[in-house]
Amino acid sequence: MTGHTATPTGHADIGTSATPPRPTRRVTDAPTRVFHWLFALCFAGAYLTADGERLRLLHVTLGYTLAGLLAFRVLYGLFGPRQVRLQALWGKVANAPAWARSVRAFVTRAPGAPKATPLLRQTENLAMGAAIVALLWAVVPLTLSGCATYNDWGGEWLEDLHEATGEFMLVLVLAHLALLLLVSGLRRKNQALPMLTGRVEGAGPDLVKRNHTWLAALLLAAVLGYWAWEWQQAPPAPADPPAAWRADRHDHDD
Repeated sequence: MTGHTATPTGHADIGTSATPPRPTRRVTDAPTRVFHWLFALCFAGAYLTADGERLRLLHVTLGYTLAGLLAFRVLYGLFGPRQVRLQALWGKVANAPAWARSVRAFVTRAPGAPKATPLLRQTENLAMGAAIVALLWAVVPLTLSGCATYNDWGGEWLEDLHEATGEFMLVLVLAHLALLLLVSGLRRKNQALPMLTGRVEGAGPDLVKRNHTWLAALLLAAVLGYWAWEWQQAPPAPADPPAAWRADRHDHDD
């Protein structure tokens, strides 16, 4: 009987062996995360399908999706929560003069002056903000020149502009990824994780009060619906000519 009875000490050991979850707080809402990954997916897909006629319709569809995502981000940045406002994003870039003064003060600092930790944080915020602003701005000439090229408006200079803007965006994307890796190494934290989970470790109140999951679902549904509509509107692939027709044409060619 006593062999099957759990002792109070046993219960205490089991309770104390479980590690309590670390506190986290929300820093990125769902619409921002969905926008981010859709934007990355569309650019990567459009870049990889830029050459050749076979995947041209897919390339154009992803390009138009980029334009739609930009429109969403602008509207969300104008009417969304304070943390995602365009003013907050632009504020990081507009802080460049203060950053330059901090750099000058650090270079000319006296021995025993404070360390450069605040300067590093300013540099990270400025670089991140500048990369994001540049990526959003680059979508405008990229999609407009792509639309003109697709509809045979203008001359070859528009096609050259489209290709050059695409390469410029690729450089920005690679610079953004390199910066993420660098900052993650310096801080010893995965800086890309908040774009997956929306949360970071640490005690304190949520920086983003509401997740707005319904808006993220609506954005995803709109993009998937547009892709489905383009799929239905796509012309059927040309069928191969019959074997007899090919043989007859070959005889005439001889």
